[in-house]
Amino acid sequence: MRPGPGEVLHFSQDATIERFVPQPGAFVWAVDHDRAPDYWFPRECPRAMAWTVGTTTDADRERIIGAGSGTRVHAVEYAWLETIRTVRLYAYRFPAAPFRPLPDPHAVVTTGAVDPLGPPELVGNLFDLHEQAGIQLRVLPSLWPFWHSVTASTLGFSAIRLRNAKPPTALAP
Repeated sequence: MRPGPGEVLHFSQDATIERFVPQPGAFVWAVDHDRAPDYWFPRECPRAMAWTVGTTTDADRERIIGAGSGTRVHAVEYAWLETIRTVRLYAYRFPAAPFRPLPDPHAVVTTGAVDPLGPPELVGNLFDLHEQAGIQLRVLPSLWPFWHSVTASTLGFSAIRLRNAKPPTALAP
């Protein structure tokens, strides 16, 4: 589930939104083709993501992504598997024109109201989306060891909703 040319997507578990209107001082958020996979998850699901960039070393790629295992990996915690399996996630398509990138281009935003190009589309099986896109989906007891390895590497990375991850001390015996 990715936007087409001239489009951006907004992912939501709410299929009843007819018009997106930001609160004063806030934005309507959306993502482009490259960042859409970051949102193939339930909204509150913590996830850590890593991908190769032009400056990624072979050693970091092999250590974190794995030899011959593609160029991108997403990690979640075991506790979220059932929610990922059963969530009803929808994608709203917007025209890209009113949106502008943030300084850290993980998303695009607009301060004006925006109408979807059509009804929301059910995203479908999130595991299948990852497989079809060639993105590893790694399931871990805790995101923190993976996250610390990724942020100290030469890979590109992002995380969403880490505040919902198990605390780092949850693994201590």
